[in-house]
Amino acid sequence: MKILVIRFSSIGDIVLTTPVLRALKKQIPAVELHFLTKVGFKTVVANNPHIDRVFAIDSSISEVLQELKSEQYDYIIDLHKNARTLALRIKLGRPVYSFPKLNWKKLLLVKVKKNFLPKLHIVDRYFKAVEQLGVRNDNLPGEFYISQKDEVNLQEKFGLQSKTFLAIAIGAQFATKRMPLNKLKEIIEKINLPIVIVGGPMDVSFAESLLSIFPDKTMYSTCGAYNLAQSASIVKQSKVLLTNDTGMMHIASCFQLPIVSVWGNTVPAFGMYPYFPQHSELFSLHEVTGLSCRPCSKIGFQKCPKGHFKCMNQQDSLAISQEIKSRFGDS
Repeated sequence: MKILVIRFSSIGDIVLTTPVLRALKKQIPAVELHFLTKVGFKTVVANNPHIDRVFAIDSSISEVLQELKSEQYDYIIDLHKNARTLALRIKLGRPVYSFPKLNWKKLLLVKVKKNFLPKLHIVDRYFKAVEQLGVRNDNLPGEFYISQKDEVNLQEKFGLQSKTFLAIAIGAQFATKRMPLNKLKEIIEKINLPIVIVGGPMDVSFAESLLSIFPDKTMYSTCGAYNLAQSASIVKQSKVLLTNDTGMMHIASCFQLPIVSVWGNTVPAFGMYPYFPQHSELFSLHEVTGLSCRPCSKIGFQKCPKGHFKCMNQQDSLAISQEIKSRFGDS
């Protein structure tokens, strides 16, 4: 049997497909598993041993259409479910299974603040797409594979031993999902731990501003200096991750790493909280409840639509810092 799984974006969403990929590979004898994504996210699954071949598009399905047609798949598993995947499904003409995306229920939560969403993680909804193939959730964590060349030696770089420091993931695609500088300042000034900041090239300036506030603390920035897999290696070596609702949060859950997550305009009710099927005690959710404007979007904005950014500015920095310290065994 040959199966094509589709998920174009983004980092976290793709990471959360990995329990399905593993289950397909292990529960269907001799299955050949292909994965279709976007070029910018190919590295998320590049080292996954359950995938036999990865296809990637830059901007159009026409880039890979003929190759995909030639594969003559037995089934297509659509874990993205948008207009682009619908067009591809029609052109390939193969049997398709997809999952309940629940867009209208998400829209109701965003627009009128009525929550009709099931209390179900997105991974469990993804598994609805493979039920008819007899595939079931094995209730194991997601997977993110790091090649040996991407393993970062923090002892050599910063003199840090594994599991002795706090990692802080400061990035996110949208500003309304990011902790602002003043809030991170409030959190960090309450803890006395070695800290490694992770993020992409666009986070360099923010990280430098954060470092300048605390010249006497043991803090390092790796923003912009490492690729995604290398940043994941750094996070994997940390004791605890403090993070926004972002892709690194989901990568960290693959390592069953304790996670302190801080939520701005998005809400865990969308079903995209850290995936810990057997150890929910390993993560905490910090959000400002009771705001009439939240959630303002399923994904986010580059600035608060209301101008006040209360969903982050009113976060309880003391509770967050205490949560971090307790996970280090320091009450």
